Amino acid sequence: MRALFGGRAKHDYLSDALTLLNGWTREGEQIRRTLVIDDTQHAALTERVKVVADALHLRPEISRRADHTQIRVGHSNSPLSEGEVLLAARIEDAYRAVAEPGEGRPT
Repeated sequence: MRALFGGRAKHDYLSDALTLLNGWTREGEQIRRTLVIDDTQHAALTERVKVVADALHLRPEISRRADHTQIRVGHSNSPLSEGEVLLAARIEDAYRAVAEPGEGRPT
C-alpha cells in the first residue's frame, strides 16, 4: 500500500484508499465502518484488531450498538496517516476472517 502515498497529495491518497476500502466512509479526518455482526463475532474482531493496532501503535474506536459494531480510525484534529489507512485494511481482513465461515467451522 505504500505506493499509494509516494509523492501524491493528501486528498489523492485518501480518495484512493477509500476506493480500495469498500464500506468505509470519510468523516473529516476520520474513516468509519459499520459492520452487522453478532456479539461473538464482535469479540473475535475486537481481539484481532487489538493485536494489529498495538503493533501499529494506534487506537481505533470500536463500539457495539444493538446488532452492529462501529469502528472509527483517525483523529479529528490531525490528518489521516498511512498507518491508519493500513489499520483499516487490516480491520477488513479481520472482519472477513470472523464473519465468513471457514473450513471446518459450522455455518
